[in-house]
Amino acid sequence: MELDLHGKNLFQARIAVQSALARATSADYRLTVIHGYSGGTALRDMLHEEFGKHPRVLRMERGRNPGQTVLVLREY
Repeated sequence: MELDLHGKNLFQARIAVQSALARATSADYRLTVIHGYSGGTALRDMLHEEFGKHPRVLRMERGRNPGQTVLVLREY
């Protein structure tokens, strides 16, 4: 599962990630969040602070590039 946050402000990004986590099924093992990096780190920082300890998130990993974060989801 992949979620692109480009063009979203912090509020919109937070809602989008919450929605994606709510939609994730047991077949979804990873949620790749594309937040970008050249325009600042506000989205990445929000993602780590608010969803790093979310009940659905087992751990967070770096993506293939600095503009991605991968949320490894718990199995339910």
